[in-house]
Amino acid sequence: MTSQPDLLYSEAEDDLRAAVRSLLADRCDAAAVLTRAESDTPYDPALWASLATDMGLAGLLVPEKLGGQGATHREAAVVLEELGRSVAPTPYLTGAVVAAETLLGCHAETAETAENPASPEAAAVAELLGALAGGRTVVALAVPLSAAPGTHVPRAVRAADGSLGGRITAVADAAAAKVLLVPAEDGLYAVETGEPGVTVESLTPLDLTRPLATVVLGGARGRRLAGSADAPVRRGLLAGAGLLASEQLGLAEWCLEETVRYTRDRKQFNRPVGSFQALKHRMAQLWLEVVSARAAARNAADALATGSPDAPLAVAVAQTYCSRVAVRAAEECVQLHGGIGMTWEHPAHLYLKRAKSDSIALGAPGRHTEAVAELVGLPAPQ
Repeated sequence: MTSQPDLLYSEAEDDLRAAVRSLLADRCDAAAVLTRAESDTPYDPALWASLATDMGLAGLLVPEKLGGQGATHREAAVVLEELGRSVAPTPYLTGAVVAAETLLGCHAETAETAENPASPEAAAVAELLGALAGGRTVVALAVPLSAAPGTHVPRAVRAADGSLGGRITAVADAAAAKVLLVPAEDGLYAVETGEPGVTVESLTPLDLTRPLATVVLGGARGRRLAGSADAPVRRGLLAGAGLLASEQLGLAEWCLEETVRYTRDRKQFNRPVGSFQALKHRMAQLWLEVVSARAAARNAADALATGSPDAPLAVAVAQTYCSRVAVRAAEECVQLHGGIGMTWEHPAHLYLKRAKSDSIALGAPGRHTEAVAELVGLPAPQ
């Protein structure tokens, strides 16, 4: 018998939220994000240092014995809610969640299968986890942003001399990463982006706050971390998809709150436009959807935190629902802001682009709907 999920926020989680929100309000307001989005370097290294190193958020999911905070997915979900509320351009989801969970999957594999606990693979994984958790390096999993948990991902090819070759498109945050986790035919490898044979070609994404790049490997050298990439990559993508729902929740909450505030202040015919019945109905419906999205996102975070066997189902349900709610909330935000919502100066377009980008990240809603059908044994509609 499985325990009931806890969807409520603990006091520690509320305190963490307050600290992250205070930092982002001071260092990552709408004007700062807009300015960064228009530049060639959307990331603010000082902001990331404050989040990753000073607050220790990069190592939330990493056990204390490996240099991390030893927290759970619930705390990481709270951080992502706040990052979603501010569309903060940081490599948190890709680095502190997806890459960290992938490395933890490698650590579990080497601990279980290596006869010698001090094997080169185990030592390399522990070293990289410590550097990631301490904020000393940024790590990204070299798979397309659209890759869903359990699906096949592109693999690098090992040459006769042991070097890696291949081309991987649409890798999120590759430009900010110092180390790439590259799935290959015979395992998972850590490849430093500054080494010869590694080229990171920046792309122009829809969401300027989460850069994409094509990674080209031609004779690149890497350290082997695991004998098979399947289980670690699956673990990383599952955690990423589950906690992406929390980012989408935070984004939807900001859009709803900002829209309510604007329609309360904006007057037409000497009345706040928010008092018109048609707009009341639209915002009330959106509120119901956001509340339901919160339940789905919290359920996914709790299932991942407790290691529930139902975690894949909880993640698929959360992504199926939260992706659509985030897009709808962002679209309503733009529309109900009227003319100003259509301008580049207002941040509403950043939220719409992030919501659209997130809706295909780590698996589109349709893919997750199919996963739900498979997991509960129901035939998917043809």
